[in-house]
Amino acid sequence: MLYLAQVDIDKNTPKLSSFLLIAVQESEEVWALVEAGGRGSKLQSDRAFDHLPGAWVIVKTSDRKEILQVDDAKPWIISLIQNYLTFGVTPEFLRKETERAEQWRQSLTLQSQELDRRALELEARREQLQALEADLKRERQDLEDPTPSSELP
Repeated sequence: MLYLAQVDIDKNTPKLSSFLLIAVQESEEVWALVEAGGRGSKLQSDRAFDHLPGAWVIVKTSDRKEILQVDDAKPWIISLIQNYLTFGVTPEFLRKETERAEQWRQSLTLQSQELDRRALELEARREQLQALEADLKRERQDLEDPTPSSELP
C-alpha cells in the first residue's frame, strides 16, 4: 500500500520515530484521508530518521504494514500540481463535473425508458395489425366461399 505521511521524530524521546499517515492510496487515481488519531495512523520506524522532522514522504508498505520503501513526496506533489491544478481541476470543478455526469446519466436513463415504451407500443400495434390481417383473411375466405355452413348435409 502507498501512504502519504509526515516524518514525526519525538523531541522528548529521540529514539522514537514514526510516520504520521495522512492519506492512503485506494486505487491508481484515488486517495483517502487517514483518520487523524485513528488506529494505524502512525507507523513506528527507524527509517524516519533518514528524513527531516516534518518532511512529507511516500511510504510503501506490505499488507502487514511492514515498511518496504520511503521516498520524498516532493516529486509526487509536483506531479499532482502539474497534472491537475494547472488545468483548473479543483474540487469544485470535479464536483460540478460529477453533477453534470449524473444529470447526463439521468437523461440517458429517461431516454432509454422512453425508447423502451415506444418499442412496446410498436409491438402492440404490430400484434393488432396481425390480428386485423387474420380477420380480413377469414372474411375474404368467407366471401369467396359462398357455401353457407347451414346448407351442408
